[in-house]
Amino acid sequence: MKKTFKLTHPKKTTARLVDSVRRDVKKYVKRERKKELPEGFDEWGFDCKFGASAESNKVVSVEGISKCIDDAEKAGLETFYIEILVKPVASDKSFKK
Repeated sequence: MKKTFKLTHPKKTTARLVDSVRRDVKKYVKRERKKELPEGFDEWGFDCKFGASAESNKVVSVEGISKCIDDAEKAGLETFYIEILVKPVASDKSFKK
C-alpha cells in the first residue's frame, strides 16, 4: 500500500476522515496477514513509512501508524502519505526450547 490520504472534504468532518484512514490501514494489514506464507517463513512483517508527502517520510512501526495519524490530525495537515510493504519473516528458532 502506497497512498496519500486527504484530511479535507467539503461534506465530511476531519474526525470521520481520520477514522476512515485507520479502517483502511487496519483492513489492509489484516488482509495481508491472512495470505499464505512462503515455505520456510513464520509470519508476515511490515515495512512502514509515514510523512507529510512521499518524499519527506520516516520509518515507523505498523503499531505506530495510528499515533502518526493522530499527530497529523493535531498538526492540521491536509494530506499525508502512508507506505506499508509486506515481507515474509522467518523467526530464529535456535533460541526456542
